[in-house]
Amino acid sequence: MAEVPSTPDLLRLSSAFSRATLGHDHNACSTPRGSCAQTAALGAFASSSTLLRIMAPHFETVKSFADVPIQPKGIDTDDFLLASDGLVAMFDLLGAGVFSFVQADLKSNIAGVRERFVGHYTQSTSLEKLVEYEREEGAGKHATQCLVRLIRGLWFTQLALQTAQAEHTTALHACFRRAYDVVLRHHHTFVVRSVVQVAIRAVPRRDHFFGQLRQGGDSANFDDALARWLAGLDALVCHMKAFLAEGGYGKV
Repeated sequence: MAEVPSTPDLLRLSSAFSRATLGHDHNACSTPRGSCAQTAALGAFASSSTLLRIMAPHFETVKSFADVPIQPKGIDTDDFLLASDGLVAMFDLLGAGVFSFVQADLKSNIAGVRERFVGHYTQSTSLEKLVEYEREEGAGKHATQCLVRLIRGLWFTQLALQTAQAEHTTALHACFRRAYDVVLRHHHTFVVRSVVQVAIRAVPRRDHFFGQLRQGGDSANFDDALARWLAGLDALVCHMKAFLAEGGYGKV
């Protein structure tokens, strides 16, 4: 079970939330003082609920790739980016620097795709539309190139974790090394390969890695959620690899 904040902690954090949201000065409200108090109380209650949700294990709150369907119109860009954000946050649970070589690339490429999505929303509601309209504009392929690299990074992570789930006795660093050799190695220079090899050797033990991801949650629920997450990601990666290659947009 995830640790639940104590009542004093909830009250203190809820008070801070209310002050930040509603302001310090009751007189600043356009409603009577009593209404301000009621609003503050409601804000405190809402923030308490938010805090309890935040304390839940990561996989119980994050946007799952299993919930990003492949529809006839394509893959929803916003949902896909939210799920990708969740992956980056997952690595944050393992401590600073452990997977920095993956995180830095993921964050940069998510930002590149999101910049295009925000700036050309109606032409970017699906990943496929985003790529097609960027080509039609003929003004460069920055977002498309970011998407290709993002899919590559997601594929690497998916393959490593799927191997870890399927082979319970294989060391985690071996799972990531195998995935690296399949997905990323041939895209990197000798210098980058050397740096990555060192980083992969620093990957934590399986029990520590998955324990950090579970955050005290139920093991069976976590295993089921991770399996769904990986299956969803697998489907999305396969779909986008085929789309990008067949359209000549880039090779993952």
